[in-house]
Amino acid sequence: MKTSAAGKENRATRKVPLERVFFIISILLLVGFECWKLSTPLAAHHWNEINLGEVRVPNQEDFSFAVFGDNGDSKEILENVLKLIDHDSDIAFAFSLGNMVQRGKEERYRWFLKEVKNNLGIPLLTVMGHNEYLSKGYALYHDIFGPVFYSFNVGGNRFIVLDNASDKQLDPIQNRWLAGELEKSEGFTTRLVFMHVPLYDPRGGENHDCLSVKSAQSLIALFLKYGVTHVFASHISGYFGGLWKGVPFSITGGAGATLSESDPAHAFFHFLKVHIKDGKVEVEAKRVPSTLYERLHRNGYAVWVSLSAFCRFHGVQMLLLMIAALSAIAVLRPSKHV
Repeated sequence: MKTSAAGKENRATRKVPLERVFFIISILLLVGFECWKLSTPLAAHHWNEINLGEVRVPNQEDFSFAVFGDNGDSKEILENVLKLIDHDSDIAFAFSLGNMVQRGKEERYRWFLKEVKNNLGIPLLTVMGHNEYLSKGYALYHDIFGPVFYSFNVGGNRFIVLDNASDKQLDPIQNRWLAGELEKSEGFTTRLVFMHVPLYDPRGGENHDCLSVKSAQSLIALFLKYGVTHVFASHISGYFGGLWKGVPFSITGGAGATLSESDPAHAFFHFLKVHIKDGKVEVEAKRVPSTLYERLHRNGYAVWVSLSAFCRFHGVQMLLLMIAALSAIAVLRPSKHV
């Protein structure tokens, strides 16, 4: 009897509850997953510099490029935008005017650039957006994409990219740089400016998704002085075009983020096809269909984009945490003795 009792006691001591095994494994996997994320190389380095080196424009006085903005972690619309741009053989390169992601996190950039590589066969240049600043994302954006303001030429056309997404204004260093770039561009046929936040909000009223009045007036003065041909911005989820104190502008925020209003004249998914010929700039808004938006409507679509993005970027961690929590509850639950 003593031997039998001792054997049962040893077997009971050696037996590890299954719940405890699940808890330990899930915690180890969670820690390992986070360590893997921290040790994984960045999605890219010097993205804009590399893509600028790949821009090929056979006729530099007669060519087209695409502009889009505010896709904000959407999948269906972004893929449609990229594919439609890629299938247009006239388009030589493209611009993303910011809010590529909902927050400036590495895994979100990794996903965005994977979508670009899978669906777009031409160079893509980027502009710093408001969302890219979130979660202390400035340094990460700089590491992946390079300088936040830069310029380049295509024939007699000057392209100037600004960063006005932080505090909705340009810092003094960038202001001086811009003035110098515009002064140097006086001999060019066209001068095109790309930025995230628009100078003014064309919707008026209580809408203020734009620069401060002082900053807008300062930039307009520079643009008028040096004859800026066209200004491209995003930040407002929709399409608008017109004149700012005589300076032609286009706002393109229709690459997938929830549309900011219901007016069909402005609230539609799209990208811009810009054609330059002999110093003249023509801008065409190309509509992008979305059966998902039509089914879910505005509020439902907003919830879907946020939830699907959350699951895409945090689904593994949440699953492991859930398993660990349930296992811990089972382990700590008092056992019933008969």
